[in-house]
Amino acid sequence: MTVRKNQAQLTATEKRQFTDAVLELKRTGQYDTFVTTHNSFIMSDTDNGDRVGHRSPSFLPWHRQFLLRFERALQAVDPAVALPYWDWTADRTPGASLWAPDFLGGTGRTRDGQVMDGPFARSGNRWTVSVRVDGRDFLRRTLGAGGRPLPTRAEVDAVLALDTYDTPPWNSASDGFRNHLEGWRGANLHNRVHVWVGGHMATGASPNDPVFWLHHAFIDKLWADWQARHPGSAYLPAAGTPNVVDLHDTMRPWNDVTPADMLDHTAHYTYDTAA
Repeated sequence: MTVRKNQAQLTATEKRQFTDAVLELKRTGQYDTFVTTHNSFIMSDTDNGDRVGHRSPSFLPWHRQFLLRFERALQAVDPAVALPYWDWTADRTPGASLWAPDFLGGTGRTRDGQVMDGPFARSGNRWTVSVRVDGRDFLRRTLGAGGRPLPTRAEVDAVLALDTYDTPPWNSASDGFRNHLEGWRGANLHNRVHVWVGGHMATGASPNDPVFWLHHAFIDKLWADWQARHPGSAYLPAAGTPNVVDLHDTMRPWNDVTPADMLDHTAHYTYDTAA
């Protein structure tokens, strides 16, 4: 069984195995397919139209499936690899260990945001950004320049206390756990972290930055923690809802998996700690 660990607890070997597997997916072109998929859904998911990956109840099961497929791609390269998660309530500064040169590399240089160290720096010729938002082909970050600090544990706990999964109108105006975690209301948890990292993470092509996977693994863990705290709170909506993915509707682009299929993560992996 795959066990997803806090990135702060990874050994030097585990860090290297993860980054090497990511680089191999990049070399073969598989990585950019994941970036393209995410970008296309960011562009098409709207509050008043069909929405699948974002601004909708299926934000969490969609990304759970997205991460699971990426994790399996990594494991096809190296079976020992699992997705680590980044607990940004604890590792809150640009000096945190995940930004070290032996793992993800640090923030970008002042003039253009280009990441200059670590395995994903452009200078190594192993990480050329192909799915671009502009003409630049290098990874960009501006850690902490977005204004607001990273969310706190108290803010996370307040969101985990919400006992309703989602509410009408099932979009970025909804007042429920999903939307507060996604970050369109309240403490702006998920969205706020994307902005804090900046650079590519603040765009639809955010998976160009490998920290995307660590951030979303923590979002997925928080959903798992919420499920454990509220076992009687079901995924909503259940059926017959226009423009969103109901419990037993299939999710694009895979068309072979439903939110109901993704409710129990323990069928696929566990986390090193529970809430």
